[in-house]
Amino acid sequence: MTYYAFGPVVHEDGVEFRLWAPLKDRVLVRLGGREPEPMERSSDGWHRRRISGTEPGCRYTFLLANGCEVPDLGSRYQPQDVHGPSEVIDLTRYHWKTDAWSGRPWEEKVVYELHIGSFTSAGTFQAVLGRLDHLARLGVTALQIMPVSDFPGRYNWGYDGVLPYAPDSSYGRPEDFMALVDAAHERGISVFLDVVYNHFGPDGNYLPTYAPLFTEDHKTPWGNGINYDGDGSTAVREFVIQNAIYWIKEFRLDGLRLDAVHAIKDDSQEHLLQELARRVRSAAGPRHVHLIVENENNDSDLLRRDETGRATRFTAQWNDDVHHLLHVAATGETFGYY
Repeated sequence: MTYYAFGPVVHEDGVEFRLWAPLKDRVLVRLGGREPEPMERSSDGWHRRRISGTEPGCRYTFLLANGCEVPDLGSRYQPQDVHGPSEVIDLTRYHWKTDAWSGRPWEEKVVYELHIGSFTSAGTFQAVLGRLDHLARLGVTALQIMPVSDFPGRYNWGYDGVLPYAPDSSYGRPEDFMALVDAAHERGISVFLDVVYNHFGPDGNYLPTYAPLFTEDHKTPWGNGINYDGDGSTAVREFVIQNAIYWIKEFRLDGLRLDAVHAIKDDSQEHLLQELARRVRSAAGPRHVHLIVENENNDSDLLRRDETGRATRFTAQWNDDVHHLLHVAATGETFGYY
């Protein structure tokens, strides 16, 4: 069985670099300004190279046979934006202050949706820390942070990210995001993250050039659907599910809000959404972790409860319908999806 682990792995004596590129026979890894070094390709499409003496903080790219130099699809940090090199990050170096935090039950949630880039004049993770006491006094018990996955440019509302594991560098470093979560937990505030698994943005998305990310079998408002059920889909599913688990475990988030799940097309025996919810809840253990969907189809099956009333899949869904009704009432427009 193939072991899927996206992004570099830090060892005591160096770093193992890896890239899932089944459409390429040869890939090289370049560290800083050094000459690129060839990676070993396995039959499952993974390219690997372990380099001794390499430490967190080094920057690297992958060089494809056509001369294209690309960042790591599992990058944890892009200091020079989506087209630049990736940086090796060791998230275990962050020292948490709130180890005892186990979350809050859903009935205690007063959710405040927050966009990092526009919530303060600085538009950074660190700047939000100075407003947490204000939010606590307001009565907020949960922050729902709009998508932070690395996107092109300085300003973006987050829904065309291309590197899902990397908090956007315009907001700060990954450790800054961890510090924000930590500080929120100190004040009894849960933190959710908005994630986008129905499409990828066009600018900086190199993955289709070396892996079967998309499929023509499904169509979405953004073009071909993501390949969750065709050839090569096992790795694509793992890429997304491990990303959800990554935010919950590494950043100790209290939940996720999944964008437009009705546009996630999957004919597998177990739909991606069901597998994702099952595995995220298993990874979270006894913590209070809540999963929210934006669900145009109002699919009640996603909101199943067990005999105790506890959510077995998703905890709640956005009430998009009331938003649409208010839009029509305010504008008189009666067409389109608002």
